[in-house]
Amino acid sequence: MPKKTVVIGFLGSQLDSGQGAGRWEKWRPTVSLVQHDDTLIDRLELMHSAKHTALAQQLVRDIANASPDTQVNLVPMDVADPWDFGEMYATLYDWARAYRFDPTHEQYWAHITTGTHVAQICMFLMVESRFIPGVLLQSAPPKKQQAGNPGSYTLIDLDLSRYDVLAQRFNQAHAEALDFLKSGIPTRNQRFNALIEEIERVAIRSQAPILLTGPTGAGKSHLARRMFELKKSRHQVHGDFVEVNCATLRGDSAASTLFGHKKGAFTGAAADRAGLLRTAHQGVLFLDEIGELGLDEQAMLLKAVEEKRFFPMGSDREVSSDFQLIAGTNRDLRVDVAQGRFREDLFARINLWAYTLPGLAQRPEDIEPNIDHLLARFAKESGRAVRFNVEAKARYLQFARSAEAPWNGNFRDLMASVTRMATLADGGRISTALVDAEIQRLQWLWKPVGHGQARTAVELGLLLSQEIEESLDLFDRLQLEAVVRICQACSTLSEAGRRLFDRSRTQRTVINDADRLRKYLLKFGLTWDMVKRPG
Repeated sequence: MPKKTVVIGFLGSQLDSGQGAGRWEKWRPTVSLVQHDDTLIDRLELMHSAKHTALAQQLVRDIANASPDTQVNLVPMDVADPWDFGEMYATLYDWARAYRFDPTHEQYWAHITTGTHVAQICMFLMVESRFIPGVLLQSAPPKKQQAGNPGSYTLIDLDLSRYDVLAQRFNQAHAEALDFLKSGIPTRNQRFNALIEEIERVAIRSQAPILLTGPTGAGKSHLARRMFELKKSRHQVHGDFVEVNCATLRGDSAASTLFGHKKGAFTGAAADRAGLLRTAHQGVLFLDEIGELGLDEQAMLLKAVEEKRFFPMGSDREVSSDFQLIAGTNRDLRVDVAQGRFREDLFARINLWAYTLPGLAQRPEDIEPNIDHLLARFAKESGRAVRFNVEAKARYLQFARSAEAPWNGNFRDLMASVTRMATLADGGRISTALVDAEIQRLQWLWKPVGHGQARTAVELGLLLSQEIEESLDLFDRLQLEAVVRICQACSTLSEAGRRLFDRSRTQRTVINDADRLRKYLLKFGLTWDMVKRPG
C-alpha cells in the first residue's frame, strides 16, 4: 500500500491571499499544491498566526473545493516576532517534537515557498536535522499566468547519499582538506593516512584541546599550523596562530610569556605585557614541548583552558581569552604524570584528542613522495629544477628505507639531505656519486659518539594495543624492541628467525625458525606484516 503524502507548510499571508472569484485567476502556492492532476496530497498541516485565521479558513474551503480528498489541519502558531530566528526556530522545534510522525505509512514534504525568510530557513533546518523526517518541497508559478495552471513543484532530498551533487561536493571538500593537512604530499602509509582522516574531522568539528606526540622532527608543529589554516578557511577561527616552544621558557619569563604581567610584577617588568594566551584570542595556541612547563604554569594553564580566564602575573583582576589549545611533546606524559613532573588533571584535560605522529623510519613508504615534494619546493625557491638519475634515486631509496637509516631527526634530516644533494647537483641531475657521498654523511651523522652503528628506533606504542603496552615489564619491553628491530632489518620472517635463533637452531632436529618467531610475536598480538618494514 503506497504511503500517504503529508505537506507541512506556512500560510503565505500575501501569496495565498485573495477575495472573490478573482482569487482563482492568481497563483496561490498552497492551493496550487492540490491542483496537480498527477499528485494527491492526503493531508496538509497549515501553520498560521492568529491574525490570519480568516485567510486560513478561506484556504480550507478552497482546498476542499479543488481537492475534496485532502484533509487540512490548521496549526495556530503565534510568534511574537516572526523575523526573530530564535523565537521562530524554538516554536517550530517544539511543534516538531510533539507531532506524531509515522514514516512507515506517511511521507512528509516540507513546503518552503511560503512564510517569512526566517520561517523558511527554520523549516530547512528541521528537515536537515531530521526533526522533520522528510524532504523539502519548493513550488513555483507558471511561466504564463492562466487560470487553473498550478505551476510546478520540486522535491529536494537533503540526504547526501541520494543527493549526488551535494555528495560529490562534500567528498571533494573532504579530499581537499586531507590533501591540505598532508601539504599535498600523496602519502602511502595506511596508519598515517587513517590518522590524518580522523584529525581532519576533529579539526573541523571540535574546539577541544588536541595533543600531538611523536619524536622531534615528526612534523607536530607543521601539522598544528595546517590544522589552524584549515579551520580558518572554514571560518571557525578568527584570530592568529600563536606558537611557543615551552622548552625555551624558564623562571618568571615562563608565566609572563604565556599569561602576561602587570608593570612591576617582578624585576625587569618595566611595562604591562599581554601574554601569548591573550594574543591567541579566537585563534589557536600551539604549545610545543608542553612537558617542559613548570608545575605552577601547568596549574595556571589548566584554569585558562577550562574557564577561558586567568590572572596575569602581578594582577588581582582576571582577564579572558577564548583560544583552542594544541599541545605537542616528544615525551610520554603518562610517565611524567606517574613521576610527578606533569599534572594529572592537566593531562586528562588535554588528552581528549591525542595523536602520535610516527617518525620517518616508521613510514618508509612515504620517503619517496616526500623527496619529490622537497625537490619541487627546492625548484620553486631556487628557480632551478633538480632531478635524480634513475640509478641514483634507486640507490638513495634503498638506503633510506633500510635498517641503516634510523632518521633520528626525522623530516628535518630528510629535508637537509635533499637540500644538500639538490644544491650540489650539476646540470640539475643528482648522480650516484652525490648519493654515495650523502649516504656516508648520514651514516656519520647517525653514528653515536663512542658507539657502533646507530640503532633503529622502535616505537612499540605504534604497534601494540594500549592494554598490552601498559602491561609490559621493562624486561619484556626491551626484549620485544630488540626483536622488532631485527625484524625490520630483515626481508622475510625466515631470515629474521635465523638471526634471532642463531644458536638454538643448530641444536634442533627440525628447523622452524619462522614458526618460533611467529608464535613469539602472537604473544603480544603482533604479526609479521605488522612489524616488518615495507620495502
